[in-house]
Amino acid sequence: MEIIIKPILTEKMTIQGEKLNRYGFIVDVRANKLQIRNAVEQLYNVVVTDVNTVNYMGKLKSRYTKAGLLEGRANNFKKAIVTLKDGDKIDFYSNI
Repeated sequence: MEIIIKPILTEKMTIQGEKLNRYGFIVDVRANKLQIRNAVEQLYNVVVTDVNTVNYMGKLKSRYTKAGLLEGRANNFKKAIVTLKDGDKIDFYSNI
């Protein structure tokens, strides 16, 4: 099971990263806080002080096509907000 799927690179999370030393990740729905903490520490070589998680239900989507009305649901996902120790930073843009 791959714990961390991708980082969240939004304007809101960038501001939190600069001011509060918090970073957001989309993580596996089955991952718990300890697994998320260990995965971030190993991947980025930082010390994690706090992990907050939020489960999101996928939105219902529908659209009209030539074949009629198509309905479905976007995927469920889990978001983790990780607070790092003072002095630690994660630079997502360094390896582009």
